Amino acid sequence: MLRRMVLLLCACLLANAAQAAEFAPNRPVRIIVPVSPGGSADVMARIMAQALTPMWGQQVVVETRTGAGGHIGGELVAHSPGDGHTLLFGTIAIHAAYGMYSRLSYDPARELAPVVLLVEVPFVVVTHPARPFRTLAEFIAGARARPGGISFGSAGNGTSTHMAGELFQLAAGVQLQHVPYRGSSQALNDVMAGNIDAMFENLPTIPPVLRDNRVRALAVSSAARVPQLPETPTAAEAGLQGYVTNAWFTLAAPGSTPPALLAALNQDVRAAMALAETHQKLVDLGTRPRGDLGVADIRAYFARETEVWNRVIRAAGLRVD
Repeated sequence: MLRRMVLLLCACLLANAAQAAEFAPNRPVRIIVPVSPGGSADVMARIMAQALTPMWGQQVVVETRTGAGGHIGGELVAHSPGDGHTLLFGTIAIHAAYGMYSRLSYDPARELAPVVLLVEVPFVVVTHPARPFRTLAEFIAGARARPGGISFGSAGNGTSTHMAGELFQLAAGVQLQHVPYRGSSQALNDVMAGNIDAMFENLPTIPPVLRDNRVRALAVSSAARVPQLPETPTAAEAGLQGYVTNAWFTLAAPGSTPPALLAALNQDVRAAMALAETHQKLVDLGTRPRGDLGVADIRAYFARETEVWNRVIRAAGLRVD
């Protein structure tokens, strides 16, 4: 009798675990994008929303909440119910470079939980075509000749496009003037208008404007050239060693989300990424699709990246009050 009771209890526990390891939304699911529309994050979030909508049988909508380098959107998700219906399109700014903010009203490491590491993507160093820099070496020489006299735009303090610029300054031994915006699209528009000198932009948005001769690409931050910009050298090929880095993007959930639900969300999003159409769309953008890590592995990935970017924050003396 005791043995039958134990077996029955185990069967019930397994059934409950199986039931818990499913996500069946009963209303639309929101993906909060914490930067302005038109940039890489917005485009990729919409690709994922399109793939997840039929899978979950509910509309997956992309909602923009900008400000504070992405932390307005990050805080919104952190303080949402942990039921899977509100997700965050996470970035380096939120998950790894938050240490530059001294007065955040939430703790990203504790109040946000990783779901999936979506993609990694290199940066492209771009300038306005009318600027006198035809190569990365000329750009560096110009910056050394005029410390603080060359400006670069970013999506905001602590964002990947900001941190890429800070890492570049350390690697090249130059001083640039940082101009933060509320999103990459606004910064890139000002590069194309000639209002700022340069940008370290995520690859996906560059090929169309490069074809139209609205920007000049000086180098990519990857270890090898990228198919989307075959004529653009790597930073190492252009003479700058030690500048190899990527942006990366995630989906995250409120920290209160139960582990079983996080695992279910992880499984579903990875399945959506494995769809041939979704995978190809991400590749065509110039990203490297990941989707290969479980929740625990992503936490370790965040920890390593936080250590990397904290070193940059300390070396550059970055602080936002």
